[in-house]
Amino acid sequence: ARVWDMRTKAEVHCLGGHGDIVSSIVAQDHEPQVITGSHDKMIKLWDIGTGRKIKSLTNHKKSIRAMVIHHEEYSFASGAGDKLRQWALPEGEQIRKMEGHNTIINALALNKDNVLVSGGDNGSLYFWDWKSGHNFQKIQSKVQPGSLSSEAGIFAAAFDQSSLRLITGECDKTIKIWKED
Repeated sequence: ARVWDMRTKAEVHCLGGHGDIVSSIVAQDHEPQVITGSHDKMIKLWDIGTGRKIKSLTNHKKSIRAMVIHHEEYSFASGAGDKLRQWALPEGEQIRKMEGHNTIINALALNKDNVLVSGGDNGSLYFWDWKSGHNFQKIQSKVQPGSLSSEAGIFAAAFDQSSLRLITGECDKTIKIWKED
């Protein structure tokens, strides 16, 4: 991962140390810390002021595919091929392992009401309460007519500014907008 000065367009730091593809990066708004997740199964916490690694988190046993940072709390979540986990910052202590979404998690999104959504390789969407880790809803996305069932994967997810609509990018080349019933 590289840190750039957007005013001068110059590279400030090269954050080396992952052994495979860096698949996810999140940063805090108010702290000089960046978090990287990689297919090497590691999450690394970095001080972007100095470019130094603070800590490596090795709890995941499969590739890190997605991360999301909490908008108010000093915490983040990571999704991988094995589990969904929540972490406290700045040190990276694991808060909880969120069990049940038994597929490769490719996408995470968090809204202002503390609803965490995990999107899976099999087209499943799981809705979680950030505070308790409770899974309160599951949805299976349907593939576009003419697509194969193997194209059901969800690879991107984000809430709009109202936090009422979830937008997903999917393997069948569609973008879907979800809203509460």
